[in-house]
Amino acid sequence: MAPPKLKIGLSGLGRMGKRHALHFLNRTPRAELVAVSTPDDVEIEWAKEHLEPFGVTLYMSYEDMLKQSGLQAVVIASITSVHAHQAIKAIDADKHVLCEKPLSTNVEISQSVVNAAARRPHLKVMCGFSRRFDVSYRDAHSKAISGLIGTPSIFRSQTCDKLDPSGFFVAYAQHSGGIFVDCSIHDIDLALWFFGQNSRVKSVVASGITAVQPGLRKWGDRDNAVGIVEFHEGKIAYLFASRMMAAGQEDSTEIIGTEGKLTVNMQPQLNLVHIYEKAGVRREFPATYYERFEDAFVKEANEFTAICLDGGELPMKLEGAVQAVRIACALQESLVSGKKIWFDEQGRRLERSRL
Repeated sequence: MAPPKLKIGLSGLGRMGKRHALHFLNRTPRAELVAVSTPDDVEIEWAKEHLEPFGVTLYMSYEDMLKQSGLQAVVIASITSVHAHQAIKAIDADKHVLCEKPLSTNVEISQSVVNAAARRPHLKVMCGFSRRFDVSYRDAHSKAISGLIGTPSIFRSQTCDKLDPSGFFVAYAQHSGGIFVDCSIHDIDLALWFFGQNSRVKSVVASGITAVQPGLRKWGDRDNAVGIVEFHEGKIAYLFASRMMAAGQEDSTEIIGTEGKLTVNMQPQLNLVHIYEKAGVRREFPATYYERFEDAFVKEANEFTAICLDGGELPMKLEGAVQAVRIACALQESLVSGKKIWFDEQGRRLERSRL
């Protein structure tokens, strides 16, 4: 008898949704992609060509997909504004959930997903922070927690996209929650991972510019932004996000401890090829976030599947996803208002005059 496979349905077939669909279809041996849903006619046409011939059932309605017989888990890769709503519906339908980050652009709505999951503790509900599945970040984390660099105290990290002149990110900003919620939330999650998930935020402050895409200001967003997060434990995270890199995707991290430091991808490279030309020697960069973290996404799919089938522990707590949204939203607010935001040790917001 063949070993059982996890029967998965997927919501959303945009850029990441297509990739998730193909990962679960072709690169996750213990999973079976049985259904997808999207209200978009163009995405349905893509699915008819790439998924339906392999036995995947197509739905225009997410609710109808949840009713498919035998469905065990749902991957949510739809637009951010419906992540939480769809996650809660899947949980209430007794399905495991892997939800693309963030759970929501709103802290209270994000928390509602945690509350729903708590009502069904037998389910595996995970927010997909892909860098936690990257081999280099995992190696750096294992070294950090072993004490190799002493106590991690300063964290510097960036998520920097290659410039897209098409206007995509201007339109996307209407729903993304802003550059800190969309981009820096990865770096925020990493900071919490390296500093400890129970780290308590003391203050956040942010500043940014629109150097190449002024249309972002309409949505309260910027194409370059810097944020500083101070923790009550005496640690600091420095974050940089950009939408205008020329060479390619530049995502790198530096963890500075009391006895040394670790760096990840400080000199980005597509592979080990060097190009020797008259002007000098150069290397090519990954052009996109996906090129840099493709293997991490595949590993995420396989680990989530194994945990659902075997009953193991998830690699991160769902509450951490809410904490990351809380920090990202505060940074985005500071970016727009120009004001520093303070929190007490219980996480309650403070007015500056009370300090």
